[in-house]
Amino acid sequence: MAAQFLIGCIVSAINIMIHALVTVGAIGIARFAGFRQAARPRLHLMVVMVCTAVALMVAHTLEVFVWAVAYAVVGAAPTGSDLLYFAFVNYTTLGYGDVTPVQAWKLTGPMTAMNGILMFGWSTAVLFEVLCKTLEYLASTGVPRLSQSGRG
Repeated sequence: MAAQFLIGCIVSAINIMIHALVTVGAIGIARFAGFRQAARPRLHLMVVMVCTAVALMVAHTLEVFVWAVAYAVVGAAPTGSDLLYFAFVNYTTLGYGDVTPVQAWKLTGPMTAMNGILMFGWSTAVLFEVLCKTLEYLASTGVPRLSQSGRG
């Protein structure tokens, strides 16, 4: 069980580094894009949010690939299993259906899920922060409040 825990911690740490790099990049891009004059603030806000979300989705997908590689290296899934599918099922906490880990590596599934939950929570916080900062900036530039009744 110690080997499972060690592998899970190493892969989680790699994924945390990936997420940190993408987060820094996404915030930098959002800051650059968000702090520009916009003729159409609503559209501008939407583009900033979509770009940020896409960057974070790419990070999550890359992190799932890292888990799939780890499963392949240690043999955590039954022979012939689709490792990418198995990693996605665990990372997204979808739960087991048709593929379950081999008995010797059963702890990797919950560790993958724990890592995925943490990364999704982190992404949610990043999206919220980008939204708040972009709205604050637009408000500071004199753009009328972005409400449903406002134009923009």
